[in-house]
Amino acid sequence: MIRRLLVANRGEIALRIFATCRAEGIETVAVVAPDDFSSHHARSAENAAVITSYLDPTEHLRAARETGADAIHPGYGFLAENADFAAAVVDAGLTWVGPPPDALRLGGDKLAAKRIADAAGVRVLPQGDPSDVGFPLVVKAAGGGGGRGMRVVRSPADLDEALEAAQREAQAAFGDGNVFCERYLERPRHVEVQLVGDARGHVFALGERDCSVQRRHQKIVEESPPPGLSLETRSRLEQAAVTFVTAIGYRNAGTAEFLVDGDDIYFLELNGRIQVEHPVTEELYDTDLVALQLRVAAGEVLDSELPEPDGHAIEARLYAEDPRTFLPQAGRLDRLRLPTGIRVDAGVEEGDAIGTSYDPMIAKLIAHGRTREEALDRLAYALSETEVGGVTTNLPLLRWLISHPAFRESRLSTAFLVEHPPLSPLPRRLPARRWGDAWRLNLSPPPAAAPPDVDDASHAPSLDHGDSAVTAPMPGTVLRVDVAVGDVVRARQPLVVLEAMKMETPVTSPFDATVKAIHVAAGDRVAGGTLLVELES
Repeated sequence: MIRRLLVANRGEIALRIFATCRAEGIETVAVVAPDDFSSHHARSAENAAVITSYLDPTEHLRAARETGADAIHPGYGFLAENADFAAAVVDAGLTWVGPPPDALRLGGDKLAAKRIADAAGVRVLPQGDPSDVGFPLVVKAAGGGGGRGMRVVRSPADLDEALEAAQREAQAAFGDGNVFCERYLERPRHVEVQLVGDARGHVFALGERDCSVQRRHQKIVEESPPPGLSLETRSRLEQAAVTFVTAIGYRNAGTAEFLVDGDDIYFLELNGRIQVEHPVTEELYDTDLVALQLRVAAGEVLDSELPEPDGHAIEARLYAEDPRTFLPQAGRLDRLRLPTGIRVDAGVEEGDAIGTSYDPMIAKLIAHGRTREEALDRLAYALSETEVGGVTTNLPLLRWLISHPAFRESRLSTAFLVEHPPLSPLPRRLPARRWGDAWRLNLSPPPAAAPPDVDDASHAPSLDHGDSAVTAPMPGTVLRVDVAVGDVVRARQPLVVLEAMKMETPVTSPFDATVKAIHVAAGDRVAGGTLLVELES
């Protein structure tokens, strides 16, 4: 029995775990970093302990000892997939609410995971040396996910800069700067399988979630079941997922992620933790995944008869970010009205501040219906009721997306926001599907050239030729200045690199120019709109 649980995390996921613990009669302990004292999660637990950093394993263990916690739940992000942390928790005599350390090592190392998957007969994308992988390729963090430490590279000239940036981001987000290169698919669907393994090694799959619509390699909406995906493909996804996690001796909740390209499926990675989008599965299966995690951690064997799915569920993530560029925003929530007719998992309250040190998520809105159309209609109405004041959010983007004809018709792929630029006018009619589209819904008519990368586009400031002032597109910290006064720069050449929410954003030159003046230095904290560099053409 778990009596007192320390949640080694913050924000929305900490609050989500607290809710289940209250229902189960388990006391909770929040951990709070010095710059996070005013956070909602710090106000909500029965007990709280101050730690120096959310990324320091020894601080979490110290807090557990001092507060009398007998178990630790890592949530998602931070140390959630850190095998050394999991082992330290077990060695300290505490219950670890997550996969065994050995399974985390095998599944959490993306390179090792791909080798295991390949040996088990689960297809993977080519990865390795860039010269062998070819272009386009994607640089990915080996020790974490969530879009951190990822860069799409389309030519050898851009490789070194992308590798360095991805390594810095991965180190800042996960404490592990190792990265690798993998073949990049232009228009696949991103589909994941929810898994739960019990103490006897029984692994259960609780359906699939489509997570294809993304920005900056991070998900915006997730839904289950994946629309337009054949039962045969879904069955192959579940079989591949169970095969892989069985091979590594997996226990507790986790998610196997895949790319689906027509009839082909490719194993991407294992997320050895609860997912941000787990409420989609909870609504569809009328279950509590956190409660299942606690039961498995306590040594229980799960019933072979898990709940059956019912209807359709969809989640939208409400972020403090620009709805067109996706750049994170900061400010105080002087107005926050969240809908009451659907499930809402929020990490903040009205009056809270959104800073630049942590993920800018405000809330997740989850709608369930008998059909996909009903779930979408409920989510659309909930979004129309939502109000946020004091900080820029992606609320307009979510309203636009849920009403977009292409989204309503399930024309989904990871390139959705490239083919349909955010907040662009909604088409009155969509082109008729070509023959075969029912089987390859992720494809659009072949382009004359590769589509631009959404992540790359979001890094460019919106300046017209002739402007001399390059300003910060968001609040953040100046990571480095890449130019000097008098330098001749080309269009789209990086001038300054900003960091916010553990992600790097290069601010580039809008045209060929000469650097006239530089107004910031590495380490400076800047507000959105701060003058960074002056140029003259």
